[in-house]
Amino acid sequence: MPVELRLPTAVRSLERFVVPEPRGFGPVDPARFNRVAYAAAHVVADPLATGNPWSDVAVDWDATLAYRRHLWSLGFRIAEAMDTSQRGMGFAWVNAQELIRRSIAEARTIPGADLASGVGTDHLPADAPLTLDDVISAYETQLAFVEGLGGRAILMASRALARTARGADDYIRVYDRILSQASGKVVLHWLGDMFDPALSGYWGGTDFETMLPTVLAIIEANRDKVEGIKISLLDAAYEVELRRRLPEGVLMYTGDDFNYADLIAGDGERHSHALLGIFDAVAPAAAAALTRLGDGDEAGFRAIIEPTVPLSRKIFEAPTQYYKAGVVFLAWLNGHQDHFRMVGGLESSRSILHYAEVFRLAAAAGLLADPERASHRMRLLLGVSGIAG
Repeated sequence: MPVELRLPTAVRSLERFVVPEPRGFGPVDPARFNRVAYAAAHVVADPLATGNPWSDVAVDWDATLAYRRHLWSLGFRIAEAMDTSQRGMGFAWVNAQELIRRSIAEARTIPGADLASGVGTDHLPADAPLTLDDVISAYETQLAFVEGLGGRAILMASRALARTARGADDYIRVYDRILSQASGKVVLHWLGDMFDPALSGYWGGTDFETMLPTVLAIIEANRDKVEGIKISLLDAAYEVELRRRLPEGVLMYTGDDFNYADLIAGDGERHSHALLGIFDAVAPAAAAALTRLGDGDEAGFRAIIEPTVPLSRKIFEAPTQYYKAGVVFLAWLNGHQDHFRMVGGLESSRSILHYAEVFRLAAAAGLLADPERASHRMRLLLGVSGIAG
């Protein structure tokens, strides 16, 4: 019997919604992937911890690591301790250290499990005057921690550097210094200010055209230390232009949660690999789609992945930095955690109308694994908002 509930609409009414059956996405075989695919993973809060949920970070480590095992089982690499794990939004470096330590240890117990971890400067004070040497030292501290555990690094954009640098030469100085010290290849991360307004003017430019030469100069000077670069600007044209100009052997990782289907498929000459927060939420579909693409079946890839794009666009709508709430919401609906509470209370960052639309779009994409469970949990959330679903 079909599962149905009533969902709120933007015109302050309730409409009947019949939940479709989950899709059978077909086989998943990571050995057939022809794209490198990182899923940036979220953290699961502990809702029963004592303390202030807005200021005290409490993690359910069992559930957090279980979700990483889920992603690894589907063939994804994990981008650990990135912005999807609320880095810079309630999850501090001291918390990230424990997450990285546990994840690297867990990966060693699972054949084929792989991950890279975010390295930044977020342990620096947010409001104190800083020098470039302070920023360099902060990057060095975090890089040494990750590499000291045998891990690989993703060099995250730095709010402190954005605040301190006076032009492109300062970015070149900092990145050259850190990359020269890396023991292995790292992934660079170009994160747009739609994800983090504090990164406005990064690379010392005012727009893509003035930023691009700086990024390319850093990569060219350090190409033996750069595995690739993730670009998160939510503009496919920017990514295609950077991809076209990358040195041979440097990978383009799409971080475009609006246009990833086309960018991963490519244009016949070049394609992007993936380092995406949305892959946390749509992992079963993405893994099956990547298997089809690896078989040379682009139509099959698109048939699976394209229905996830409207869902991703909704989850990542402005203010984009609150997308983490939608990712955790779907993990809860699909039974990967038994509550919808987030570090810092971030579940309150989106409206009930937003969550209702995410529910509709996830259902349309076939991503509600158990419609009855998902509908029951949606009704619980509606009830908190005074809505009888």
